[in-house]
Order: sequence, then structure tokens, then C-alpha cells
Amino acid sequence: MESKRVCVIGAGPSGMAVLFHLNRQIKRNEMEVVCFEKTSHSGGMWNYDWRTGTDVNGEPVHGGMYRHLWLNLPKECAELPDYTYEHHFGKNIPSFLPREVFLDYLKGRWRSEGDLEKWIRFNTVVRHVRYDNASETFHVQVEDLAKRKLLPSEAFDYVLVASGHFSTPNFPDFPGLNQFPGRVSHSHDFRDASEYAGKRVLAIGGSVSAEDVAIQCVKFGAKSVICSSRSEMNYDWPSSISVRPILQKVEGKKCFFEDGSWSEVDAIVFCTGYLHHFPYLDDNLRLKTSNVLYPPNLYKGIVWMGSNGDGSQNGGNRLLYIGMNNLLYTITFLEIEGYWAVKYIIGEVKLPRKQEMVDEWKLWVERSKKIRSVREVPPFQSSYMRYLSDECGYPYDVNVDDLFDEIASHKYGPNQGIITCRDMSFTSKFTGNKSPSKKLPFMEEFDDSLEGFVNVNYEQRGSKL
Repeated sequence: MESKRVCVIGAGPSGMAVLFHLNRQIKRNEMEVVCFEKTSHSGGMWNYDWRTGTDVNGEPVHGGMYRHLWLNLPKECAELPDYTYEHHFGKNIPSFLPREVFLDYLKGRWRSEGDLEKWIRFNTVVRHVRYDNASETFHVQVEDLAKRKLLPSEAFDYVLVASGHFSTPNFPDFPGLNQFPGRVSHSHDFRDASEYAGKRVLAIGGSVSAEDVAIQCVKFGAKSVICSSRSEMNYDWPSSISVRPILQKVEGKKCFFEDGSWSEVDAIVFCTGYLHHFPYLDDNLRLKTSNVLYPPNLYKGIVWMGSNGDGSQNGGNRLLYIGMNNLLYTITFLEIEGYWAVKYIIGEVKLPRKQEMVDEWKLWVERSKKIRSVREVPPFQSSYMRYLSDECGYPYDVNVDDLFDEIASHKYGPNQGIITCRDMSFTSKFTGNKSPSKKLPFMEEFDDSLEGFVNVNYEQRGSKL
């Protein structure tokens, strides 16, 4: 049997989910795996880098993590059934985690499968991917960033795009911004909320980035924050955070909103999301979409169906995208997509007729367009994960819709639920244990280090370890 060559682009959570399951199959299947990662480490966007703009190699900075970032959902919504938080840390810990703690958990899970980094070529950025119809292979050209050298193209049978879609900021424009005398930035470049202490901040956007930036700024001493959005943000906010309709124009420090009101601000932070950006792919291979619940032209949300979505000029059904959806489920979602992709590569999952594939992706897109509230998202995504699991034989049920509903009820509830939700405790689906309470409320907790969080004597609630 001729060996298959598999190219994985990116060693963040999407790429590592693929490598985890590929590693389990390599001994039983003739396969050569290469993962190209442009930075010097795995983990992708969950790594903190103080740099903004360009990184140490002169490449665009990939991640947008900031100091003192905590997860905005409980760990029980992002727990892998075969590698629980209790197993990793040796004890039960609170539900809401600092970034560094979450990354430590992810890396522990990846290490549990062995040395996955042996497949990764670090400091290597993909410059061009094309598909050759004659040889039915992809030709991938990369640059060794350490040597500043463009390397000869390599041929691969499969390419998996796992480079994420949270690295190229979406930056709308408004009249007068060029004359604004304060700092204008995107949340991708937000690094430390203490920079805004004593200032009046405008956060433009109506989703989780705007929520987090507003809360972090107030926590670290901002005088006030205005959230300006086209969507509703009906939370019981503290008095220092207010909500206005979308911005219309800027005159000096005065910001004018759609309802005719205005306020003076000292800084503007765009929390307006990201663009799916894959400049290294030939145009006929490139996914073009906004951040939606089910991107078009992807069978099972994974197999590229071509720019027209009809299965033509699509890389022979062997170009796969991982993690391209707008997600509430995160790590478990990527886990199942990675599992399905690997089962497909080794031949245990078969594709139906082309027209069935076309009809199926279109059906899921139409279903996604009917979603009207954030509470409808978890059931939609859990049904998608079950749909993949049933076909590829993924052995676990990861549905935690009830937890998402519980956290939503608190966030939208009274008594500043949007602030106090991070003080809640939840029960793990996989251990049956409820997390202990943190020692301090979130708004009073300023130590987000791994050691400061884990090395605490939390009250253990019925641990089964």
C-alpha cells in the first residue's frame, strides 16, 4: 500500500485535535503526517504574546489573548470526556478558568497521546497551496522563518486547513475616526485593561468580545464603558457600563449614535470580529465566508465542495477545513471534527454521491439561518456534533446544552448576572462532581497565574479520584 501524505496547517486547538487522532492511526495505516506552524509553539490563539501587529518573525500576530483573560464559559462546557480536568490537575477546581490554566489542560491532553510535536515543523509558514488535477495531489510551498528561506514545494494527498479564523480583524469605518484624538484599536490588539484606567472607553460590537472588553476595562479602573452595537445587549450592567445603538460618526472626542445621543470618550476599541483569511490557498480552494454557524460549501462542515459548492474544482474531496464555524461549543466541537476527518482519511468514513453532499451542506446552512437567539445555538451545534459522531463512531456523548442554558439564564438575569456568572459552579458531565467555589469573586481576583489558581486548597465536593 502506498503511503498517504497528510498536511495539517496550524498547530492550534484545531490542528492538535487532528494530530491527536492521526497519531493513533499512523501505526495501523500507511501515513506520513506533517504539520506546519508559523510560531514556535503549539496552542494557537491560547498563547499570550505581548506583541501586536507583527510577531518576532515579522509575520502578522496570530493570537489576540490579553493579560488577565478568563474563560467566559465554565470549563464544564469545554471538557473532553476521556481527559477530565480532575484527571489533569489531580483535584477538582473552580468552573471558570484563567487562560493559562485552560492552555495547561489542553497541552496535558495532547501530551497524553505521546509526542505530537514530532509531526510539527515550527517557525514554518505556508505560502502557497494548489491542487494538481493530473497527479491528484496538493503542492504546498512553505517558508522557513528562522532561515528566511522559501522551500521547494512538497506533494500531499490531503490538506487540512486548521489555521483558525480569529487572527485577521474585521475593521469597519465611521466618519470622523481619522480625526479622533485618542487611541483607536481592535480587540485583537487588546493586551492589558489597565491601559484604560481612568478613561472613558467606547467598545464597538455586540458579542462576547465587547462584553469581555467592557468588563475587563471596568475591573481594571476605567471610568466608564459604552457598548455600541446593532444587536441588543440586555444585561443588568453595573452603572459604569452603558449600552447605545450603533455609532454613526465621530467629531473630536464626541461619538454620535443612531438614536441621536452622543458622548465623549477617550479611547475606542473595535470588538467587531474577524475575517476568514486564507491567502495561501489558490482561489478555487479558498473558503470565503463570514463568521456563521455553518459556513457554505463545506460538506459535513469539513469537506471543501469548491467555490460554487457543487463538488467541482474542490481538490478531489481531499481538502478539509477544521473549526470554521462560529462556536459556543469549542474544544469538544473541534475534537469531533478532527475525529471525523481522520476516520475519513483512513477510509472508515465514505462519501455519498456528489449531489447528496451538495443537498446536505445546503440543508445545514438553511437550518443555521433560522437561529434567532444565542440560546438556540447550543442545540444546533450539539445536533451537528451528534450527526458527525453517529457517522464516524465517536464513542462519547458531549451534549451539555443544559449547562449553556443555565449560564445564559444567569447572564441575562438580575443582580448584574453578566458580572457574577463567573462566580458560579457547575457539575461535570463526565465526573459527576460539582466544582468548588473560587476564593474571591471574579471582579476582585487579580491573580490569573497557573500557580495562583491551581495551588489553592479548594473545598472538594465528592471527588471520585
